[in-house]
Amino acid sequence: MGILTFQGVHKSYGETPVLKGIDLTVAEGEFLVLLGFSGTGKTTLINLMAGLEAPTRGHVTYKDKPVTGPGPERGVIFQSYSLMPWLTVTGNVRLAVDTVFPSLPTKEKESKVAHYVKMVGLGHAAGRRPAELSGGMRQRVNVARALAMNPDLLLLDEPLSALDALTRANLADEIEAIWQHEKQTCVLITNDVDEAIVLADRIIALTPEGTLGREFTVGIPRPRERGAMNHHEGFKRLRADITGYLMDVGIKTEAGGKKALPNVTPIHGLPKVQKDARDGLIDERFVDFSQLHKVYPTPKGPLTVVEDFDLKMNRGEFISLIGHSGCGKSTVLTMAAGLNEISKGAIKLDGRHVTGADPERAVVFQSPSLFPWLTAKENVAIGVDKVYPRASRAERQDVVEYYLERVGLGDAMDRPATDLSNGMKQRVGIARAFALSPKLLLLDEPFGMLDSLTRWELQEVLMEVWDRTKVTAICVTHDVDEAILLADRVVMMTNGPQATIGKIVDVDLPRPRSRKALLEHPDYYLYREQVLNFLEEYEHGARPKSQPAKSAIAAE
Repeated sequence: MGILTFQGVHKSYGETPVLKGIDLTVAEGEFLVLLGFSGTGKTTLINLMAGLEAPTRGHVTYKDKPVTGPGPERGVIFQSYSLMPWLTVTGNVRLAVDTVFPSLPTKEKESKVAHYVKMVGLGHAAGRRPAELSGGMRQRVNVARALAMNPDLLLLDEPLSALDALTRANLADEIEAIWQHEKQTCVLITNDVDEAIVLADRIIALTPEGTLGREFTVGIPRPRERGAMNHHEGFKRLRADITGYLMDVGIKTEAGGKKALPNVTPIHGLPKVQKDARDGLIDERFVDFSQLHKVYPTPKGPLTVVEDFDLKMNRGEFISLIGHSGCGKSTVLTMAAGLNEISKGAIKLDGRHVTGADPERAVVFQSPSLFPWLTAKENVAIGVDKVYPRASRAERQDVVEYYLERVGLGDAMDRPATDLSNGMKQRVGIARAFALSPKLLLLDEPFGMLDSLTRWELQEVLMEVWDRTKVTAICVTHDVDEAILLADRVVMMTNGPQATIGKIVDVDLPRPRSRKALLEHPDYYLYREQVLNFLEEYEHGARPKSQPAKSAIAAE
């Protein structure tokens, strides 16, 4: 039986169509996931369900009655928390109960509030205000507030997307448990394929054209434990099918271009005499992290964040650095970039100690930090002009345009940064880094702020450009699939403080790589299991008694 129905629904803003011809029936008691990416109209769709917006054409009905506005029978959980900062956890949930059940006796209200605060695991924090809570805890308040309204239909608009990977996975599991306990109907919008498969009875993809795409039935028995899913053949097939479909309908930009790269040499701060005397770059131990430590002074004494980080990299190797939040991944990266002082130990690049920032070590951060008043081309040219001072203006321009074409911005290189999407801005950041011809490319969660489809697309771009240059690279990430997809070796860090290398996995998968091909490779899930098992061992800040042996494995 359908609890919510869309019949021929169109939604436009002015002359701009967002949703076209939506026909959808949500069955009572089902967990439906709408898998959508930026620009597919997913938030508009959830707003139509909630009654926060009206269709331009067509009809939305709830239990066979037209949806004309919001109602307590349809509880909504948005991506942002929207909590009252002056109220406690209990106060924020009580506000919703007072609004929906004004005539309920005080004791019953208190009992209802306490029940749902405890259900989302915040009984110990009931008296805290939002400023005292983590992002995951704030979102739990949001969930409790929606549940306390006793909705028949729970609408979740990317409620987990602003959270780190571990918190996101844990809260997704809690939402599933609550759904099963409360016997509600749930509609979740997400851009995470794994999240969709773990939670859904049915998955429907939203297309970039604002229509409903292919539908996938999830027949995997519940409960769906994430570790066990790694061995489930049905999960693997469904994951590959959904990923392949989304990439086919969503990824249209290919790295490429007609511009040729000129034969010019970067100086990287080396005097000409010294440069001419060098026979070339060394191959083995091209990057050498030796007994690296980072210690910060605190009022309570020195705090060792990173301890005995020991790693050798050969020239042309790609390393992924992974671990839980706060384990010191970015600290290691910023020390390698020369942006963070080394407390003890050393980092050598091409036989020379790393001291201070230098364009021979190019960094791509999570936010590309472009000059908004400059064009994409001008943003890349700033570094190129400094690194290639002996090249002609035409040659420097060729370098800039070559890499902008390679990252798929051949038609947008003259647009100002303010007119670019987040994904396009990060493409400029990647082009800027490669255009410096660095000896070492450092990527600090470069795709962390992007939706999954844009992330996949830029991973493909990064791999394509890296395959041409074979620059030595280190990428900090919290995404297991990204780590394996990009790397020759995945280096896993233990939890901080005193974080160090806990385990290293050699990824012997063929290159060039594509996400589609790897999902079908028989060894892919074996590598994935090794990384997932390590992260699970260190979950929730744990420091296992029998820590894995530290490794200084060289890629020999």
